[in-house]
Amino acid sequence: MPFIQFNLPFAEQDIADFIPHRAPMILVDKIISYQRDTLVTEVTITTQSPYFDDKHQAVPNYVGIEYMAQSIAALAGVEAKLRNDKIRVGFLLGSRKLALHAKQYELGRTYRTQVNRLYQEESGLAVFDCQIYLLPEAGSDQEKILVATANVNVFQPQDTQAYLDGNQDAGNRSLGH
Repeated sequence: MPFIQFNLPFAEQDIADFIPHRAPMILVDKIISYQRDTLVTEVTITTQSPYFDDKHQAVPNYVGIEYMAQSIAALAGVEAKLRNDKIRVGFLLGSRKLALHAKQYELGRTYRTQVNRLYQEESGLAVFDCQIYLLPEAGSDQEKILVATANVNVFQPQDTQAYLDGNQDAGNRSLGH
């Protein structure tokens, strides 16, 4: 695994170094900023974007939940790198208060996703407040526009395979199994 240079701006680093996803399922382009419990990512919609719909020349709005989930994964990845730990798989359990204010993510436009950790248990269960904003076009004096919000529930076990095999009792109890 390559050494992550934290003295470089996050935008200059490969997002794949921070998330367990691999192409073609990497949906966010880059990390913009990190601070404790908060991370911001960006994606610019192209014809090569996963889930791009040629007919509508856009990505459907429901893909926003995955932009949120991958941004949460990137936050976990940054934190893992800071601890000299490995990147682990997590699970999207669901969302509450999901509001999609735009019909789609438009071709050529850039969207910024911010995730803020509200709560996390030692078991790996966590809740995040997430927002996605449409950024103004270059040279515009418009403000960014809120296009999606949700509280997202995730779970990241210490040992994914043991959890899937049913051998991580603490993780199972925390989820009510």
